[in-house]
Amino acid sequence: KDGFKAVVSTQSTGDAQQAPPGTATPDPAPIDTKQLANELVKNLDSAVPIEPAVENVIDPGPEIKFKLVYNKTNYEIVMGENRTVRELKDHIETLTKLPRAMQKLMFKGLVKDEGKTLKELKVAKNSKMMLVGTTMSDLVAVTTKPSSSEIAASSNTTVKKEPLCKQKMHIKVLEKGKPDDAMPGIAGVKQPLPSHPLNGMVNKTGGKVRLTFKLEEDSLWIGTKARTEKISMSNIKNVVSEKIESDPNYHIVGIQLGPTELSIYWVYWVPAQYVDAVKDTILGKWQTFF
Repeated sequence: KDGFKAVVSTQSTGDAQQAPPGTATPDPAPIDTKQLANELVKNLDSAVPIEPAVENVIDPGPEIKFKLVYNKTNYEIVMGENRTVRELKDHIETLTKLPRAMQKLMFKGLVKDEGKTLKELKVAKNSKMMLVGTTMSDLVAVTTKPSSSEIAASSNTTVKKEPLCKQKMHIKVLEKGKPDDAMPGIAGVKQPLPSHPLNGMVNKTGGKVRLTFKLEEDSLWIGTKARTEKISMSNIKNVVSEKIESDPNYHIVGIQLGPTELSIYWVYWVPAQYVDAVKDTILGKWQTFF
């Protein structure tokens, strides 16, 4: 038994001499497991080369330079034609701080499919897109309920205006009744602008009016029997509206073309479902629904 131990000790220690009978065999040197693991990993790394991962990169395609209009501000966008609407909205969020989920892009109508590319939308050089949306700060400012003291202060300093339907100049027009060719109106519903002009309305003289929204030109065409006025939307100061009491399916809409309310162009019998879209398209931001 002792001889067997001596042989093992000799084989494992190399130059160690056979221990005499009855002599205790020294313990072998401790193994550095950490160093052994490091050497093993090093050997594996050199034996099995790791190939770098290959990413599936999509070619963005030729660049397109076009304009984006939001809140009366023009943004110049340069993107590859293979970029998607989702990628465009992500880029817009960095420019405007408007969250992608709250963005509505209008290009030849409302852009609904975020998976489509700019090429599929037929966006070309110098094309113009309209962006409609509300920032979270604007929403909070609008929806925050004022305190009782603020309401009291406001009531003391603000003179409440008479409703449009009660004002003499508007009564004269409304008393003539709804035009026979008025477009169908739907109260309590909000719809995007149709692909065709809004027609079947009248102005303060009772003349027929047609509103055409040229989004690619950022302009509004106000057409009458006598002429058509082409107005840049960036020059329009405000848009106000009020439902017609005798028929809530329609509104009176005022388009302020100059610095004062005297420059308002009044349009009567505007279908209620399009009023918000008219405001959003012209002003490029969320507006209160009267």
